This record gives sequence, C-alpha cells and structure tokens, in this order.
Amino acid sequence: MAVDEKKKALLNWLDENAADFFRMADQIWENPEISWEEVFASGLQADYLESEGFSITRNPAGMRTAFIAEWGTGKPVLAFIGEYDALPGLSQVNEPVKKAVVEGGPGHGCGHHILGVASVAAAAATRKWLEANNISGTVRYYGTPAEEMGGGKVFMAREGLFSDLDAALTYHPSFINMPSKASTVAVVSSSFRFNGKSSHAGGAPHLGRSALDAVELMNVGANYLREHVLDGTRIHYVITNGGQAANIVPETAEVDYILRAEKLDYLLDVADRLRNIAKGAALMTDTTFEETIKSGYASMVSNHAIADLMYQALEEIGPIQYTNDELAFAQQINDTFEATNSGYIEQRIDTLKLGKQAADTLRAHSDKPLLSANFQAIDEGIVYKGATDVGDLSQVVPTGALETVCFPTCSPGHSWVNTACGGMSIGHKGLVHAAKALALTAAVLYTDKKTLEKVREEFEEQMDGKTYTPLIPEEMCPPQ
Repeated sequence: MAVDEKKKALLNWLDENAADFFRMADQIWENPEISWEEVFASGLQADYLESEGFSITRNPAGMRTAFIAEWGTGKPVLAFIGEYDALPGLSQVNEPVKKAVVEGGPGHGCGHHILGVASVAAAAATRKWLEANNISGTVRYYGTPAEEMGGGKVFMAREGLFSDLDAALTYHPSFINMPSKASTVAVVSSSFRFNGKSSHAGGAPHLGRSALDAVELMNVGANYLREHVLDGTRIHYVITNGGQAANIVPETAEVDYILRAEKLDYLLDVADRLRNIAKGAALMTDTTFEETIKSGYASMVSNHAIADLMYQALEEIGPIQYTNDELAFAQQINDTFEATNSGYIEQRIDTLKLGKQAADTLRAHSDKPLLSANFQAIDEGIVYKGATDVGDLSQVVPTGALETVCFPTCSPGHSWVNTACGGMSIGHKGLVHAAKALALTAAVLYTDKKTLEKVREEFEEQMDGKTYTPLIPEEMCPPQ
C-alpha cells in the first residue's frame, strides 16, 4: 500500500533523523533508571523536545521525573505517550548470551527506552509535518514515569491531565508488528500490617497476641477465596515482615497482596472480600490491622478504530527488513532456550488461546527468529493477565496501542533477552518502525474529522456512561 506524497514527508524526516533517535535510545539504555528515578531519561527527552519548539511542563502531578511537552494550538489535541523506566536486576550487554553489564544492576528488560524515544520521534515528526502543511492542532508528548512499579499515568489521570485529549497513541516493543485490540486486567496492590502484643514465647505466651498468626490466618483465608472467584482473577501475596525472633511473639507482621481481575468493578468486589478476611484474621487473633494501598491500575480499553488506522499505517510502511547478522543474533538467543522457532509461536498461540485464523496467520511466519511482517490485531477479545497504567489513560480518552518487533520470537518478557536486543540494531529498527506508524496514524486523525468522530463514538460506547475512578486514594502521593 503506497503512502501519499503529503505523508511521505513524515517518513522521510524520520529516516533522515533516525540516527539521532537511536543515539537517544542508546543513551537511556546505557543509563538504566528504575521507577521514579528516571532523572537522566526524562531530562534527555524533555530537553530535546524543547529544542524542537515544544513548551515543557515539568513535574506534573507532583512527579519529579514526569513532564508534558506541547506544540500547536486548537483541536484536535492528540497525545503520544512515553515511558522510560528500567527493571531491577536485568542488566545485560548487547550480546546474544546472558552477561550483565553490572551484576544485579537494572536494565531495560521491557524496552521502555525504545518505547519513549519512538513516541518522542513521532511527536517531533508530526509537529514538523503539521507546521509544513499549515494544519491546525495540538501535539502533546507525555513523559510518564514508573509504569513498572507505581504508575505515573494514574497520578496524571487523577489530576485530569488527559481530560482534554481527543485521542492518545501508545506503543510498546514486542515480538510482533501489530496494533493491539486486547484488554488487560485491573490490578490493585495493598499492604496489610497487623498489630498485636509481644511477649516471651516460652514463658508467657498467653500474654501475647501474635500479629504473625493474623497474617498466616489471612493467607489461609485468601487461599480458600481462590476457589470462589471468577476465572482470570489472580491473588498473589508475600510476607514482608514475620517478626524478628522465634522466641518473641511478633507484635507486628505485614503481608503484601496483589489482586488482578478482568473488570474493574469485580476487582473492587474481590478487594472488599479480602479486606473482610483480614478483619476475620484480626478478630481470631485479637489484633488490629491497617491496610495501605500501594498502587492500582485500571483495565485497558483498546480503541479498535485507532487500531485499524495503525494497521493501515504499518501496511503503508511495509515489513521490517533484517540483515543476516540480525537474524543470526536473534537465532542465537532462541537457541539458548528449548523450543524451535515454530515451537515458540505455538507456545504463544496456546498462551493467548488464539482462534484458528489468527493462529494460522502466525504459523505462516514462524520459521524465522524475528517476525518481519505486519499483522492485523490477532488479540481481539483477549484479556492479558499483565497490567499497565495505560489502562487509566484509556478510561479517560480513546487510546490506540501499537506493537513492533524489537525482540526475538522466544522473548519471555522482562528478561535479559529484551535488554540485549533493545541495545542494538534490532531494537533500533523496531523503534523507527513504530515512530513511522504512530506519525502516520496521527496524520489521519489530524486531517480526517469523520474518522476522529468514529474514534470518539466507539469510546463512548465502550465506557457506556461510566466515568473514570482511580484505584489509588486521594491522599496518596508519588514518591519524591
């Protein structure tokens, strides 16, 4: 599918400036920062966009590593969404064998250095294109910290910083080139701290009230609860404080819980049931407890109209072309695991529970370690069990989600594999592929009023009159 002459300028600009964006992504890759600590990455991106004529709002919603870049005036107001946080313990050299740069150090095992820079590139290209063609509209880039642990977008959504957007375009590195039409679970993370009375465990146990007993009884109750929740619901916990010595009845004990459910309303119901279990455990042990909500992400509402535009953009660009060296790099990584290339694809088909048509589409391209082709969304109707703060964004504004190949077919996610590929040309090619698709999608939304109206109509139908309510309490603030 050919790109019209007017839009070719977008692609040409991205090709001409690709080296600058590869350099930016590499700098962030070389300086990985975990959630809430992304000072270098956020500063690098903000400074670049400011040099490109964007006005910069720093520290929005009280987050020191967040920023909003804006250019233009009037409607429509479209947003590109960026992330840049790394993961702890995933330091890795850009080689196809597991080897840390810094043992135990952080690394970009989810590819957020690519994610953010691809969106920066798309925003900058779109701004140039609008100005060159005298097209009105507002371009925004949101630099959002702590997607992995904390949820910068949740705080932004709570503050109403997305409320005037007409649409948002999001992106994530992947093993496949496609728009996503899937949803994700809603998730809430809480800490339950029980308080009892300490005493000598041997000499005066009758005087003690064990907070650890309360934690263990709560966990027993939670395990029985698992049988009585809907499929797709997840209950995870870890004891973070079980006392200090076995001969002291623990005065305090603490357990962290993470709950996941496919629907936000049902998540809240399960959370109430878990809270009642904590109350029961406290009554049984004559202790008290306090719950502290640590984070909460809403479920994803994928806009299919935007996804269709993204696929059209991918088709206009064409497949990614890989060199023999890149294919060999990916194959060497795949060879460190157990299955064949087609075996990895079968695992993904099973995991996603894909229908025959989607499965056959994937199988037709499963002989290579990198999937170079562009795919229509094969995940419609699927609810991923992972969670993301993009869900909160998507409950406020129509949101499209794009994926491009930055990792081999074996990539298990959040692994050294992703860090390795994200630091070399495979990741670079996925970056520019995404930036082009995002920019072409935005160009349609800026110039086709009817398509934008269709996007909004679908969003209103999906929300069905519901308004966004954040899962975090009003008094909760981001770390400083």
